[in-house]
This record gives sequence, structure tokens and C-alpha cells, in this order.
Amino acid sequence: MFQRVVPSAPTRPQGGGRRRYGDREVLAAIVFVATSGCTWRQLPGVFGPSGPTAHRRLTEWSKARVWAKLHRLVLDELGSRGDLDWSRCAIDSVNMRALKGGTLTGPNPVDRGKNGSKIHLITGRTGLPLSIGISGANLHDSQALEPLVRGIPPIRSRRGPRRRKPGKLHADKAYDNRHLRQWLRSRNITPRIARKGIESSQRLGRHRWTIERTMAWLAGCRRLHRRYERTAEHFLAFTSIACTLICYRRLTK
Repeated sequence: MFQRVVPSAPTRPQGGGRRRYGDREVLAAIVFVATSGCTWRQLPGVFGPSGPTAHRRLTEWSKARVWAKLHRLVLDELGSRGDLDWSRCAIDSVNMRALKGGTLTGPNPVDRGKNGSKIHLITGRTGLPLSIGISGANLHDSQALEPLVRGIPPIRSRRGPRRRKPGKLHADKAYDNRHLRQWLRSRNITPRIARKGIESSQRLGRHRWTIERTMAWLAGCRRLHRRYERTAEHFLAFTSIACTLICYRRLTK
């Protein structure tokens, strides 16, 4: 499956040069860094490529949008099997501290103003990630809703055309905004957004517990416990890898 999205290796010069490690070897090394949380220099030699080599390939593949393509490919396989439930989707975000700063970071209002980033996520009814985004920790959650909904790719269905719109979208009070409700209805998506001062917090988890579980699954990718990457491109890459692994595990069940 990975070979379908990875770009072709560059042509080696006639003079020879150092052997280029295979894509599968480098992918295994990158996934190990993502799941174990180790630094590039701590990458065990058993994988073959060194840490700097794996890091350069991560940059190369990120520029080619390999991780987004791989995530969509796994979603297509799930959709063709009928394993994606579009009836109720949910949106939420999680904050994490950015230890080295970098792009798309900002003062975290819930962490004494320390520098941080947010991961924004839309999941299907069973908790499978459909759309991913990152931002500075100071971005209000409501500002990420429209880009995330637009970012849902057209995914294969078991029967009929590809689909990219949920029937309903559940969100907490951070997304309580009249404009967002109108925008969702204009796209034939029923908003299920908690209203401030009206709905009690006891009812919020009735349909949103699945996305909170998905956020906990993301923590299984130890590289996401803190943001160590200075560039947003690399941080998004590790987030996409974590979401793809969540979907792939469901695919192999």
C-alpha cells in the first residue's frame, strides 16, 4: 500500500555513491521514532538507516504529501469495506507544549501562556480520524471547524459515490457560534453543537466520547506527547502517521 503513494527514488549518479536505503526500511525507522518517542540520534542501528537519513526522508516525503495520501488510501480501504460510519461525526482539539518553538505555535491559555500547539481532529462515529489540522495553541477551536470540514477527502463507499460530508457533526461549547451552525446547514450537515448556558455538561459526552478516546489513542504515538519539531510540516507528519496507524489497525482487524 505504501508503494502506491511514495515517490520514485532519484536516479543515482553513474559514479556510484552511497546506497540509498529502501523505502520500507526507512518507513519502519520513522514509525519507530513516532511510536517510541526517541530522538533521531537514538534510532537503533538494527533498522539500517541512520537517524539523519530517516529525518531527511521524512522531510522529502512530507513535501510530497505522502502521509496525507497514505491516510486517505487507508480510509478508502475502510470505506470500501463499509467500516466508516458517516451518520455522526465529532470535532475536537488537544493542546501540547512546543518545547522548541517553531511555526504554528503560540501561547497556550490553559498552560500559563507557555508556547504550544493544537491538534484539531474530525472523527467518524466509531472514532476513526477523517480530517487533521494543526495550529498554534492560541487559536480558538471554532476557527478550525471550516478548514477541517473542507479538509475531509472524498472517500470511497461500499455502495454509491465517494463521500466527504457527515450527516451530523457533534461539538462542544467551544464551537458554539451561529455562523458555524448556518455554514454547516448550508452544506447539508446537521450541527449538534452544545449551547453555552443552556445544555449541561452531562450530555456532552453522549456522542463525543469516541473522539476523546481517539485523542487518547494519539497519545500512543509518544512523539506527540510534546512537540519537539520546529517545523509545522514535521509535526503534521507525525500527527498524520499516528492517525494512519489508528485507521490501519482497524483495517487489519
